[in-house]
Amino acid sequence: MAGKKTGFEVASTQREDWWSITMVWAGAMICVSCLMVGGVLGSSLTLGQSAWAITIGYTIIAAYMSLIGIQGCDLGLPTAVMAGASLGEQGAKYIISLLLAIACIGWFGVQSAVCGLSFSVMFADIFGVNIPVWLSIVFWGLVMLFTAAYGFKGLKVLNIVAVPLLMLVCLYGLVLAISSNNGLSILATYKPETNMGLVFGINFTIATFALGGVIAGDYCRFAKSREDVIKSSVLGVIPAGFAIMMIGAVLTIVTGQYDISVVFVSFGSVALGLLGILALISGTWTTNVTNAYTGGIALSVFLGFAETKRRTATIVAGLFGIVVALFGALAATGFYTLFQNFLSLLSALIPPLAGIMIADYWIMGKGKVENFKIREGFHTPGLVSFFLGVLVACMTGGIFASYLPGLVEKLPILDTAFFVGPINGIIVSLITYSLLGLGQEEAAETTLGKEPI
Repeated sequence: MAGKKTGFEVASTQREDWWSITMVWAGAMICVSCLMVGGVLGSSLTLGQSAWAITIGYTIIAAYMSLIGIQGCDLGLPTAVMAGASLGEQGAKYIISLLLAIACIGWFGVQSAVCGLSFSVMFADIFGVNIPVWLSIVFWGLVMLFTAAYGFKGLKVLNIVAVPLLMLVCLYGLVLAISSNNGLSILATYKPETNMGLVFGINFTIATFALGGVIAGDYCRFAKSREDVIKSSVLGVIPAGFAIMMIGAVLTIVTGQYDISVVFVSFGSVALGLLGILALISGTWTTNVTNAYTGGIALSVFLGFAETKRRTATIVAGLFGIVVALFGALAATGFYTLFQNFLSLLSALIPPLAGIMIADYWIMGKGKVENFKIREGFHTPGLVSFFLGVLVACMTGGIFASYLPGLVEKLPILDTAFFVGPINGIIVSLITYSLLGLGQEEAAETTLGKEPI
């Protein structure tokens, strides 16, 4: 790799087998938010359409995250550092690292708050004991933060234990729900009141993990080979994502409720209620540790820290997230809705980064480590391509319409629905960066040709 050391390189002795990385990805997929999106698909599409939408959506994500992940494996670097090649070192630091840090810290706070609130409510329903919400938030937030601060090994151990257990619990809840509600008959005759179409389903599916595909370098830098990256990306995302979202779809059709933990509690049994709590905690835990871990890396890059201080940055990021969670719990009811809208908007800005990174490493650099170089300052072609990709993603993905309706009223062109917003943004940023890069190369060759011998 050309250029100076970044302080984030992963040595060969730190590499992990593909199964460990696969379980980390699977743990990130199995969460309440994916159950919720599965519920949306179940109420908007037929089961067959839902299955196709999930499969196509996650296959697209696995494809581009494999390219980003292989780059991370080749270089041993996380995404926020690798972005310095296409955006310039300062562009990666002050734009991408800051966006990732705010988004991940914010989502860590939201997930901690949801977990703490749900835990207190469920514990009171099952045992009649009231645990203060703030105490639940702090306790579970710190537990998740401790795991993330321990690094990749902590994530690995957690997911190897929790993912199989959580999947079995979800499947058991699904069987109970179907058998208790004459579910097979309901499923056999089910048709959505309004069919939103396959593209709608693909769009929703990709939205659940578009950001996860971009940060693949944070975890795949620990892979031993390119083959391991592809195996972990495909097997970690598609099967787990398909299973959990289809469970959410079926639960919604049969019971009207996508949340498996609520379904367990609804049976009125203490044992099943405990399984519900287990599903809630495990699902949030395996997902939220990735928020804290990536948030810590992004904050480290932003502050100029090396990997040796990543744990400190992760702790700081997580503590900020817990403060956000506590503030939200004490603030007005509408706070979380507004804050989650802000985080959704922020998360929508990041996927086009994948386009310029893929173009820089795989098209301009031909996928060779020796051609990779972190540029100084701000790299104009990368910035132009990135912001153009963001604009297209927001225009075609309904982001402006959802979060800036007043602006759309004045400029209707900002709401031009077409295919999948994040993927449109990735494609546009990739093509633009490639064209601008080729233009720079031609200009450089012309200049060299004019120099005197």
